[in-house]
Amino acid sequence: MIHSLDKKGSGMGLAYRDHGGNLPRKLKLNIPQTLIGEEVEVVVPNADGRRRATVMPDKILTTHPERTAPPCPHFELCGGCVWQHWEYDGQLNYKTDFVKSHLEKQGFDPSVVKDTIGMDHPFEFRNKMEFTFSEEGKLGLHELGNFRNIIDIGTCLISSRDMVRVMQIVSDWADEFQLSGYDKNTHSGLLRHLRLRQSQVTGELMAALFATERPDGELAGAVNTLVFRLTSELDGLESLMWMENKDIADVAQAEDEDVHLLHGRTYIHEEMSGYSYRVWYDTFFQTNPAQAEKLVDLAIGMADVKEDESMIDLFCGVGTFSLPFASRVKSLAGVEIVESSIESAKRNALDNDIQNTHFLAKDARRGMDEILETWGTPHLLLLDPPRSGAGGKVMRRIGRLGTGRVVYVSCNPETFAEDITWLRDFGYTLKDVQPVDLFPHSAHVEIVSVLELEN
Repeated sequence: MIHSLDKKGSGMGLAYRDHGGNLPRKLKLNIPQTLIGEEVEVVVPNADGRRRATVMPDKILTTHPERTAPPCPHFELCGGCVWQHWEYDGQLNYKTDFVKSHLEKQGFDPSVVKDTIGMDHPFEFRNKMEFTFSEEGKLGLHELGNFRNIIDIGTCLISSRDMVRVMQIVSDWADEFQLSGYDKNTHSGLLRHLRLRQSQVTGELMAALFATERPDGELAGAVNTLVFRLTSELDGLESLMWMENKDIADVAQAEDEDVHLLHGRTYIHEEMSGYSYRVWYDTFFQTNPAQAEKLVDLAIGMADVKEDESMIDLFCGVGTFSLPFASRVKSLAGVEIVESSIESAKRNALDNDIQNTHFLAKDARRGMDEILETWGTPHLLLLDPPRSGAGGKVMRRIGRLGTGRVVYVSCNPETFAEDITWLRDFGYTLKDVQPVDLFPHSAHVEIVSVLELEN
């Protein structure tokens, strides 16, 4: 079958025209590693009765002018960087149009959207990576279109060279000692995941190995060998942990994990925008700090904050936005439902000698109500919700609050556009939208925006 790809890019579902006339009209195809406008030949097994299917192109008949050779040797199989075959400028242009389309769909003027800010070098940008062991003990990443299959990889172009080296050492070690991977079906096997974090500023490196057993007894010799190899080769390794996880669900985080510290401490120091943060293995922190700094700078500029103003930071996490803003305003209250993140935010404020913050471990609406009782209406509100957005209840509460300026940071253009329709109903005008590319070679894009209350 020959199809012309019409609407969406790789990894997001593709509209098509069926020139062969044999596919069901309601069948929606996802054809990875293709580009908009290309004509490709594909075969869809058992097409009758199917509504969706993911198939790889058998032949690309007409190539897009922005198609390029992917530099990663694992691109065709790996599910991590689905856009490496697309020239970077083309990716950025698409993301700009993507943001505009969702705003226009909700009745906003798309002209307020600026061009997406990209990276000078869109590789080696991640400060966090998570690799998974296959049932055979091979360490790698999930296969494109088949999450249960793990690809044995030798490199990863979006992670730092130190993290790649740790991955290679651990992979060779597991193979040498013939250690088994975790079998999701039988719930047996030893090795589950390897989570790595590294600060691009301090150079401090963390490695957390998730396994089903303790690192002693019969495993003691193998574990000692691993510790020696990693500490000998990587000077910046400040945290090496063995995470004992017996939970049936195969996730790199569970309530019953026991932490065995093999070397150093249980956290590393990250720096962003001139502020220091303690980062643990389970801390939520922006994975592209260089671009995240641009987010913070843009938010500060759009907010036009003044020294005598107060503000609320909703969904504040560990204080990524809170600390830079607190240094520029009279007082700041941060609200976050995750208690461990609030404890980290408090600690990070102390580490940076910031004393005008107040952090609450509450949901967004209750947190706002408590702050209003003490402070009254703030001059500024900033929110950075999860991909699902803040939701109508929270947005209506913000609208009733009536603060003069709202800075909305989003990782999902669709939920962002839906959320701010509620503020429009309360008299807010969308003034500025700046997309920032934190995840090159993927469909994701971040947004910084500002809305002002008219009259």
